[in-house]
Amino acid sequence: MPEGDTLFRTARVLSQVLSGHTITGARVGARTARVDPMALVGRVVVRVDAHGKNLLIALDDEDVLWSHLRMMGSWHTYPPGEPWQRPAHQASVVLDVPHAVVVGFNLPVLERLTRAQAARHPALASLGPDLLAPELDLAEALRRWRTAPLLPLGEALLDQRLACGVGNVYKAEALFLMGLDPWRTVADTDDEALTGLLERARALMRRNLDGHRRRTRGGAEAERYFVYGREGLPCRRCESPILMARQGDLGRSTYFCPTCQGVGHAGRAVVSAHRARC
Repeated sequence: MPEGDTLFRTARVLSQVLSGHTITGARVGARTARVDPMALVGRVVVRVDAHGKNLLIALDDEDVLWSHLRMMGSWHTYPPGEPWQRPAHQASVVLDVPHAVVVGFNLPVLERLTRAQAARHPALASLGPDLLAPELDLAEALRRWRTAPLLPLGEALLDQRLACGVGNVYKAEALFLMGLDPWRTVADTDDEALTGLLERARALMRRNLDGHRRRTRGGAEAERYFVYGREGLPCRRCESPILMARQGDLGRSTYFCPTCQGVGHAGRAVVSAHRARC
């Protein structure tokens, strides 16, 4: 599941492979109608950056090739002639440079944007501070959170307009480690707790930038997480059963310990309603 750490690692790898090199060939999939592959040929890649869950390949004409992985997308690099790990029909875009082939598979979003288009694009211009940026602007992130006082914390963490990079895994784990109720609103949470929550999410993601399988705790492979994906299993701290409920308009899964996180009436009501539907 791509989150901010996934995009950070992807950008780092693609930058090593692409930066400073000329695109000698390009192909796009049948569903990638917004990109003209021939217009990419001959362009030099200046750099590759990640902003939250967005990947931006900057070209020497000041355009950017923007992609978003959402749930299923990924970027791969291969030596020329090496078999791909996924079938060719899943390739959204293929970029050839003299020493490598770079393939974006199952990309739901792929567009070439001018600098001006990128600056005003609603999906990019509205992004909040990147939690993995070298210098995180916590004051700006906190200011943005305060503009959404009625949002529950579990939804606010996923709102990329407030601060970007967090997905379901880090949402659940950071809230648990901070002992915060996912249904507690931003308005009911003081600045110290909000800042601590953002810093904890950032720290968890930074621990996973080495390319190993994502984890938020030590121990065996089966013990990678505190609460994420552990519905019905005992909490590692208090042994209460871990619960899961759907949260927000998109029904994203939220895993939590009702005891350690002091989940109140709102959260328990959501859990009861979820169980009734199941």
